[in-house]
Amino acid sequence: MMNLPNKLTMLRVVLIPFFVVFMLCQTTEGTYKWIALGIFITASLTDLLDGKIARKYNLVTNFGKLMDPLADKMLVSAALICLTALGRLAAWIVIVIISREFIISGLRQIAADNGIVIAASYWGKYKTTFQMLMICLLIAGIEALHLLTVIVTWAAVILTIVSLIDYMIKNRQVFMEDK
Repeated sequence: MMNLPNKLTMLRVVLIPFFVVFMLCQTTEGTYKWIALGIFITASLTDLLDGKIARKYNLVTNFGKLMDPLADKMLVSAALICLTALGRLAAWIVIVIISREFIISGLRQIAADNGIVIAASYWGKYKTTFQMLMICLLIAGIEALHLLTVIVTWAAVILTIVSLIDYMIKNRQVFMEDK
């Protein structure tokens, strides 16, 4: 039987195709973008909830350890790709963000193979917060918030790079050859 945090993670995965459909089926009235935004916010909140519940009630599972970060990457990647397809986000920004995720995932895999656990850093948490905020602002596309959107986008890109550098420096022992 699947526990609540894992159900929340799976809900996030199930919401992704609906999010993509509403993102890409834009109308002149913009109705669908608000539905897409609601789905994205809901999915993002499941990410916040599943981890808190799993830790608080000791419901951490191997399934959750695998699927939670994967669901996060799928949601964010889907949003970034849709925003690029709609001309709202430069492709190079998407490449930087997704590349960082691949690099960190690879680093974590190498570390796990060597019995090392790489914990989430504050830089990574700030990065995630700004990426989610950036995505929400870009989906909403409110002209009066254009300057804020630009600032948050640049902050997300900078935090993405800073968090990558932070992870690489703090975990450089992972790259050391075996004796």
